[in-house]
Amino acid sequence: QAPLVESGGGSVQAGGSLKLSCAASAVTYVATLAWFRQSLGGEREAVAAIKAGGSAYYTDSAKGRFTISRDNASKTVYLEMNSLKPDDTGMYRCAAGYPANVLTKGGYTYWGRGTQVTVSS
Repeated sequence: QAPLVESGGGSVQAGGSLKLSCAASAVTYVATLAWFRQSLGGEREAVAAIKAGGSAYYTDSAKGRFTISRDNASKTVYLEMNSLKPDDTGMYRCAAGYPANVLTKGGYTYWGRGTQVTVSS
């Protein structure tokens, strides 16, 4: 079984909403959990991260529109996305680890395979 399994992606029109989930069954609850996005041919970039204690961090593009949350009991991390834009299109991947900088991909040990989000104009 994959350590991280994402779900909840899909196709929506601009302005719509989606909620992504990531089941982190193989990860200890104390790990930092994060969501990254990779567009076709682009770099993998951070979207949001949340530490074990609940402190949340967002990139500028996600602030005010996205909310990251976690349920340590079920080892699940969520990403609620509102006011979606075509630029939000990409493969959203969940990550877990103990990074020094939570909004960079270095330091994350576990990665999911991703769930596709497509936002049309």
